[in-house]
Amino acid sequence: MRITGLTRILFILADPVDHVRGSDMLNRWFEAQGDDVAVSPLHVAPADLARVLDAIRAMRNVAGFGVTIPHKIALCTLLDRLTPRARQVGAVNFVRRDADGTLLGDNVDGIGFVDGLARAGVGVAGRDVLLVGAGGAGRAIAFALAEAGTARLVIANRTRTRAAELAAAVSVAHPACETIAGEPALAGVGLLVNATSVGMHGADALPLDVSALLPSTDVAEVIMVPEMTPLLREATRRGCRTVPGRFMLEEQIRRVKAFVLG
Repeated sequence: MRITGLTRILFILADPVDHVRGSDMLNRWFEAQGDDVAVSPLHVAPADLARVLDAIRAMRNVAGFGVTIPHKIALCTLLDRLTPRARQVGAVNFVRRDADGTLLGDNVDGIGFVDGLARAGVGVAGRDVLLVGAGGAGRAIAFALAEAGTARLVIANRTRTRAAELAAAVSVAHPACETIAGEPALAGVGLLVNATSVGMHGADALPLDVSALLPSTDVAEVIMVPEMTPLLREATRRGCRTVPGRFMLEEQIRRVKAFVLG
């Protein structure tokens, strides 16, 4: 990769950054497309986020940046504008820097996740889905699943009030999908989605009790590294079809180019 003064720069803001692989995938994809773009992770602590955004506003060759744990929700109150999708979800995962330095946030997590499922041969229309996690990624995925025709969506979260608030918002936006906050019970579930960070580290436990997990249940992750999380390993052992988190990221890339680079 050649980086010159003509190269358009993108960042990925995270804390920590050791799990970030999106920058490598984006760089390889842009290079294959012949785009003069370079992407680098930036380790930004929550306390420094506002100052970093002010600096990016002044960086004229920065086209934008991606956002991951733990900044997706906090960023909503710090940007200049949000797309309707990001405003509905209440979380951001990509930001475009316009020529005047203003920052516009969007969220392609949910769309990318559903597109990734489709590429893996996993449909969501008419199915019962258990979504574990109501944070930034979980919020985007909940809205996208309901929009894609999920029949029933149960949202389980460590903080029950957050799950209830998200379920209520999804119900208003997509009343055809029965959306409730509930316990992470697997009975009757056709698709299990882990939208938490549990499984990112080697010593992590499973994000839920999988003793009732059946081979007929598809299991999907948002975690990129490791590709085979403890949940996916256990699901594979039980004969389930699995979808690693990289499918979501790969399907987001084309949307990122259209949004950030035009």
